[in-house]
Amino acid sequence: MSIHTHHEGEHESAYDVGLLGNDAHWAFGTSFEDPLAGVDTTVPDGVDPGTLAAYSLMLGDDALVLSHRLSEWCSRAPDLEEDIALANIALDLLGQARLLLARAAAADPTLVPALPTGSPVPAEDALAFFRGDRELRNVRMAELPNGDFAETVTRVLLLSVQRLAVLQRLSRSRDAVLAAVAAKGVKEVTYHRDFAGRWFLTLAQGTEESHRRLVAALAGLMPWWDELFTTHPVEAEAAAAGVGVDPATVRAEADLVLDHLLATSGVERPQVRPRAGVRVDGQPRTGRDGVHTEALSRMLAEMQSVARAHPLGRW
Repeated sequence: MSIHTHHEGEHESAYDVGLLGNDAHWAFGTSFEDPLAGVDTTVPDGVDPGTLAAYSLMLGDDALVLSHRLSEWCSRAPDLEEDIALANIALDLLGQARLLLARAAAADPTLVPALPTGSPVPAEDALAFFRGDRELRNVRMAELPNGDFAETVTRVLLLSVQRLAVLQRLSRSRDAVLAAVAAKGVKEVTYHRDFAGRWFLTLAQGTEESHRRLVAALAGLMPWWDELFTTHPVEAEAAAAGVGVDPATVRAEADLVLDHLLATSGVERPQVRPRAGVRVDGQPRTGRDGVHTEALSRMLAEMQSVARAHPLGRW
């Protein structure tokens, strides 16, 4: 989780998570600054801390899980430029995840998994590496196993179109942390959307094979599209309190952006049935409820293995 990126000449103050300057590097990043240093973490008046924390986890888990999926492309992309681009998108999302998980921990410390006494793991890393699949709140599209390059381009496109619309509104959040994270994230996710959009157009208008693969990728991912805009009670509460965004309110905008790109690319929107939630106690449950595909548990087994094996580890 403790990964630092910056642009030349920039210093990101509270979001600059650079090394403190000593040579002792903890395995889980405790030689890094508090990611929320310098930001007011006071919960706004009238806002339930538990709701704020749960909402932050949802946005953070979306970024965390997609970041890991994209990191799996390292050294496997079609060429070096795209390899670096996907890695940079993964790093952007990982940075967002770190801040959002740190915000969740600051709002409600009871969410942080208990670790052995003396563990150097900071709260945001504990939330990333020591929760099981049923404790994560990401949308299920983010966790699906990687397919080919067309599938990855399409997934980044769909998720970034929705996330960008949410972040644009979230930049006006009453919560200082979420507003700051969103303002920074808008710039990052705009690049993610544009990168994926350019490749979507290229593949759609490229060879017969690239077009076929893109259409297949879109048909496979669109059943998960509705879930991105289905309002969870936590999202509704956060929106009502002025700290979050109801995803249903960005549906029309996201559909408009997607339809414009499809029309430009000469690709028809597939007519597919939305992927239903899993029935639990008679109610349909999805990723926001901690009900996921088998792919997430497999991903976490790999992602969390070192942290779980060495909770006191450092180097």
